[in-house]
Amino acid sequence: MSIVRSAAAAVARLLPDRAPDGLAAGSLGQPRDRVDGPLKVMGRARFAAEVPLEGLAYAALVYSRIARGRIAVIDSGAAEAAPGVLLVMTHRNAPRLAPPPLMGEDPRGAAGSKLPVMQDASIRWNGEPVAVVLAESQEQADHAAALIQVEYAAEPASTVFEAARSRARAPGSIVGEPAKLAVGDAEAALAEAALRVDRAYRTPRHSHCAIEPHAVTVAWSGDLLTVHDATQMLHLSRSTLATVFGLADRNVRILSPFVGGGFGNKAIWSHHILAAAAARMAGRPVRLALSREGVFRATGGRTLTEQRVALGADPDGTLAALIHTGIAGMTSHNDCPEQFTFPARHLYAARSILVSQEVADLDMVANAFMRAPGESVGTFALECAIDELAEQAGLDPIELRRRLEPERDPTSGRPFSSRHLSQAYRDGAERFGWDRRSAVPRARREGDWLVGMGVATATYPYYRMPGAAARIRLTAEGRAIVETAAHEMGMGTATVQAQHAADRLGLAPDQVAFRYGDTDLPSGTMAGGSSQTASVGAAIAAAGKALTKALLRLAGNDSPLAGLKPRDVVAAEGGLRHRDDPARAESYVSILQRAGRGELTVEANAPQPMEMLKYSMHSYGAQFAEVRVNAITGETRVTRWLGAFDTGRILNPKTAASQFRGGIIMGLGLALTEETLFDERTGRIMNPSLAEYHVPVHLDVPEIEVIWTDIPDPRSPLGARGIGEIGITGVGAAVANAVYNATGIRVRELPITLDKLMQAP
Repeated sequence: MSIVRSAAAAVARLLPDRAPDGLAAGSLGQPRDRVDGPLKVMGRARFAAEVPLEGLAYAALVYSRIARGRIAVIDSGAAEAAPGVLLVMTHRNAPRLAPPPLMGEDPRGAAGSKLPVMQDASIRWNGEPVAVVLAESQEQADHAAALIQVEYAAEPASTVFEAARSRARAPGSIVGEPAKLAVGDAEAALAEAALRVDRAYRTPRHSHCAIEPHAVTVAWSGDLLTVHDATQMLHLSRSTLATVFGLADRNVRILSPFVGGGFGNKAIWSHHILAAAAARMAGRPVRLALSREGVFRATGGRTLTEQRVALGADPDGTLAALIHTGIAGMTSHNDCPEQFTFPARHLYAARSILVSQEVADLDMVANAFMRAPGESVGTFALECAIDELAEQAGLDPIELRRRLEPERDPTSGRPFSSRHLSQAYRDGAERFGWDRRSAVPRARREGDWLVGMGVATATYPYYRMPGAAARIRLTAEGRAIVETAAHEMGMGTATVQAQHAADRLGLAPDQVAFRYGDTDLPSGTMAGGSSQTASVGAAIAAAGKALTKALLRLAGNDSPLAGLKPRDVVAAEGGLRHRDDPARAESYVSILQRAGRGELTVEANAPQPMEMLKYSMHSYGAQFAEVRVNAITGETRVTRWLGAFDTGRILNPKTAASQFRGGIIMGLGLALTEETLFDERTGRIMNPSLAEYHVPVHLDVPEIEVIWTDIPDPRSPLGARGIGEIGITGVGAAVANAVYNATGIRVRELPITLDKLMQAP
């Protein structure tokens, strides 16, 4: 049985009947089931590829077979004559479209690549769509697509990382941070250090493999475009498509009530634009659902990295120098440099620090943000190096990390908003039985199996995105409808925000409906960077304050609340009451009834997230692994796992535990099985299917225990920090460190496959 610590404990440490931020103690902190669960179990949740429309046409794509060059000849005659075909669209007849604004580079951008889509004969990667076929059925579209003949004029392409790295360049920034940052002279300090670790680590390409492949169902009505999509960024998707088609934002509506997984990849890709363009040309609604191969070839994944971590330490393990540098593969038409140096900027105290990243331009599908981008693979390198330093210093790896705890952020100098990593390590070590680990590698053997333990730090930044708004509609029956263009990818957004609204308004959870997934609702923020809970929570809190003000104005002089200011009242038991005098209270039903109102609606914007400018804000964790490695075959099995997390207040223990476990499972894939194979001769992805790209399955995953400190972060709305991505961080290193403890073999290149362990220690 996994261990969870209910957020009710945090409530109990505060005022007896009030939670942080003035919330009524009630639903938040309780392990409530997901409100969307029954719909999904019963098959009633309608995803983007399941929306029925009258006269629907079906689309299929044809993908390029070269990495760079031009289309010399394209013969679509046989396809156009095939049964059921309505349209074949290529660069020869595609409408003129503006390039899509790039996510991260343009404030209107949600595109993974800024390349114009099907506007000329140019080919920029192996897999770029070169034709779209529309037909009366999917089978007819697929058949006709196979009939299109394309001849290419190939040009020299950059597909070999080893060659491209010699031309590496410094990007303008790393997700808004400087690409290079130095504190003191770290190289000189390293050279003089008593203890030194200086290693190279490599990580491969990864693909997201969400259970729902990318799909859109689009329809035009004059100049109004409606898109049923699987997206993590509703309003940015709207503005991106509006830019491409030269429309006002109000003329584009995106609906995305359910998303079957995203992990950073559900942005705007070429298939969105092609589906909308083909639908406009054909005068028919269109469904374009990518095959699994299409997802690999036309949408981006995590890029490969080559990293250097060098640590120079005193005999007691304290750091004189911390260096983390390296190169990531990227294209020139996106801006996703895989920020693997971010953990090194914030985790450990060191007298000198050097972090620096470069990118090597390659002709490939644009790489994209993938769960904990940068931190996933950056913690692999950093935390493996820390383990090596601990061995040199003769210290337990946890004790070394305790000695390296900083008082303030090591590079920015800002105070931490809340940091209880040492407590997470203490609690995790006790629960996991870390004291039973042998410090000597290869010391424990059970038959043919070598057994070892490893540990690593998990970390991910706190983000709260600007621009969120929320609307609350209070009905005459005392029910509340809360609306914001948020996203539900299975992480529990709808459930937790309904709990939040219920507590904020003093209602029972079944008296609150949470509506989301539609750009006709008030602007939400993207579901990315583990930011949505705090971002949406801040907007709902602002709307709650606006509702209180409106109710007090509506109550008038005949109410028990007459003369009270918003600061004087709290929401409780379906109404408002005096903070110190419970007798002065009135229900929402009574206030609306006396005013002759059928409902009351307010809308408010979240305040700007200024806390991120004042504090160093991060979530933390300690990942504990036990592995068994077969001494004969090299097979590795993870047999026990515990994650101990410090992520602020836990709002719903049930959905939180699921989020943590999901991240850890994805991390096991990163550590042991996942690798997107790239043919450097042709630029083609060679394993674009779940048969060949190996994600963890049931037998790869042990029982996973999760615990948490549940200490609210006073600088964040609701006291919570994001938890969607931290679970994957540190996992690769914890596995690698456990493998070393079991076998005496250091593996510094992921994934940890059998061939890398079939060697003498």
